[in-house]
Amino acid sequence: MTASTLLIPALFDAHWPLLQWAFESPQWHAVVLDGTEGVEDLGLRHVHNDLCYPFVLITGQVLSALQSGRYDPARTAVLISQAGDACRGSCLIRLLRPVLDRAGFAQVRLLSLNVRDIERDTALPVTSAMLRRAAAAVLWGDALMLLRNQTRPYEAYPGETDALRRRWMERLSICLRTGRGLDSRSILRRCREMAADFRAVPTAVRDIQKIAVVGDIYTKYCRLGNWDLETYLAEQGCEMAVGGLSWYALYYMDTHLDAGSPLLRLGGQAGMVWLARRQEALAALLREAGFTCPPPYPALKAQASGLTPVSCAVGSGWLLSAETAAWVRAGYPKVLATMPFGCLPGHVYARGQFALLQRSLPGSLIVGVDYDASTRSGTVESRVRMLLDTELSFS
Repeated sequence: MTASTLLIPALFDAHWPLLQWAFESPQWHAVVLDGTEGVEDLGLRHVHNDLCYPFVLITGQVLSALQSGRYDPARTAVLISQAGDACRGSCLIRLLRPVLDRAGFAQVRLLSLNVRDIERDTALPVTSAMLRRAAAAVLWGDALMLLRNQTRPYEAYPGETDALRRRWMERLSICLRTGRGLDSRSILRRCREMAADFRAVPTAVRDIQKIAVVGDIYTKYCRLGNWDLETYLAEQGCEMAVGGLSWYALYYMDTHLDAGSPLLRLGGQAGMVWLARRQEALAALLREAGFTCPPPYPALKAQASGLTPVSCAVGSGWLLSAETAAWVRAGYPKVLATMPFGCLPGHVYARGQFALLQRSLPGSLIVGVDYDASTRSGTVESRVRMLLDTELSFS
C-alpha cells in the first residue's frame, strides 16, 4: 500500500532535511513545506490578524500546499507540534481545523506531535525508531549548523561551505533513511568527521561582525518567520550564531515534563540524561576542533542565574537569558532577540528580561525585533541596523 503524505510546516530550517526522516514510515511519506511566496496574505484571508504571526504563516503555508493540487486531500495529513503550555500554538489544531473545513479540505487530517498527552484522538504515535532517528538528526543538525555558520563568512572560495554541507546532508540522510549508524559512538564519530572537514575549508581574514540570535523558536530557526534573517546578516558582513536545537529540546524536557503520568516523567528523565551526555561530548569535540559552541545544557542553565528565575519557562522563558549571556561571554557582544508579534509569552516573559540583561552584561547590546504581518521590511531592517551600526565600548 502506498504511504500517505504527511505535510510538515516549516520550523527548523537547518534541521528539517535530516529530521524529516524521523517521520518516514510505511504509513507516511514526510514532506517539509518550504513555500514562502504569498503565504502571509493567504493566511490573513483565513484567520484573524490578532492571532500570533506564526499561526498566520503556518495557515498560509498549509493552504498553499493543499491548493497546489500536488497532494490528494484524501491521503494527506498535516503534522502540528504542540508545546502544551501558554503558547497559543498549543491550540493550533483546533484553530486550523475550521479553516481547512471552510476551504474545502475537511478530509485532510490534522495530527498532533506532543509529549503532554494532549489531543489524544489526533496524536501521532511516537515510536522508538522515530526517537532514535530524531535524536541523531538533532545532534547532527546542530553540528552542521554551528560549523556552517562559523565557516561560511570566512571562506576563501564562495559556495564551498554550502557545498560541503550538502554533501554531509546526503551522507547523513542515508544513515537516517536506512536506520544504520545511529548508535552513540557513530553519531559522535560523524560529528568529529564533520568538524575536521569544515576546519579544512580554506578561509580568508575578513572584518566580520559577530551577531547572536535568540528568542522564539519560530523566528529564531525559521526563515519564513524571520524574513530570511540569515541571508540579510550575511549580506551585511556578519557571522550569525544560533543555539542548537538540542539545547531547546533539553530546556523543554527539563521544564515541561514535570506533569503527566509517572511513566512519561521517567521516560523524559531518561531521554534528558541520554541527550545531555551526547550534547556534552558534541560541545567538547567542536571546541577541540577550534569552533565556538554554547556550553552543555547544565552549564547553559547556570548562565541564567541572577538574570531570570528558572521558573520562568513559558515560551523561550529563561532560555533567552541563558543563551544571551552564553553568546556574549563567548565573544558575540551583539544580540538580536527575535519575536513574533502577538506571542503573549514572548511579550511578557521575553521582553521583561531585556533591561536586566543589558545591565548585567557590560559591553553588550541586546536589541529586540518583532515580526508581524502589519510590519514592513524597512521597520525590521531599521531595528537590525540599530544593532549592527552601534559601536560598543568595552571599557
